[in-house]
Amino acid sequence: MVAQPLSKDPQPAASSTRPVYEIERLSKTYARNKLVALDNVNLTIQKGEFVSVIGSSGCGKSTLLKIMAGLMPPTTGRVVLEGRPVVGSRPDIGMMFQQATLLPWKTTIENILMPIEIREGRKAAKEATTRAMDLLQLVGLGDFANVYPGELSGGMAQRASICRMLVSDPAMLLLDEPFSALDELTRDFMNMELQRICTERNATAFLVTHSLAEAVILSDRILVMRARPGHIVEDVRIDLPRPRTLEMINTPLFGEIVAHIRDLLGKEAHE
Repeated sequence: MVAQPLSKDPQPAASSTRPVYEIERLSKTYARNKLVALDNVNLTIQKGEFVSVIGSSGCGKSTLLKIMAGLMPPTTGRVVLEGRPVVGSRPDIGMMFQQATLLPWKTTIENILMPIEIREGRKAAKEATTRAMDLLQLVGLGDFANVYPGELSGGMAQRASICRMLVSDPAMLLLDEPFSALDELTRDFMNMELQRICTERNATAFLVTHSLAEAVILSDRILVMRARPGHIVEDVRIDLPRPRTLEMINTPLFGEIVAHIRDLLGKEAHE
């Protein structure tokens, strides 16, 4: 059996250590057209856990991510990070988007330090330079600190974005399809890099993706969402050993997990 169906209150993995992010009874309604985007979403993410959410377009994945980031308030519910309610953007939340969004007139290192400079000033950014350089070394860009974005490939720019996300040492990483614009080979490489970085830093991450294979290869758990209104129908635990490798994609267990999730998504299409 690949996974056991859960109620609308999915529970954290038994091996996890402590909760970092907690969502209880969350709903979101857009008043103008009375659209219920999310209904009774409950979620706990443990320290060091990598959780993905997958579902059809319009199921509320992006809305959930924006609420988790503090960019949008919920209509009802409790949203807590490290014991404090999320009521706006916070330095302990790191975000990464589909595009690298590096400023072309700033060097790689300047782009990485920019969030600190905006929040805390130039002095604090300067003091964080050593940490930023260590991150560049971690992602293999140690020789590109003073290069401008126009001289970086797509994969290199996204690695720089990873550094920018990590430089403030956030408690939570929120990833909005960060590699979807890359070609398949580069995307595979970046997924392996992301796994390595998260493992080395014991990072806690939440990924929005449309790719079943990407979700399975990266995640400890996958939340399957359905729309009308958006809600979690199953919390699928991924019992593949770590570190994950691309060769696992060809194993029977990997195929069973993908088929199970695809079946859940297919049921929505016929309802």
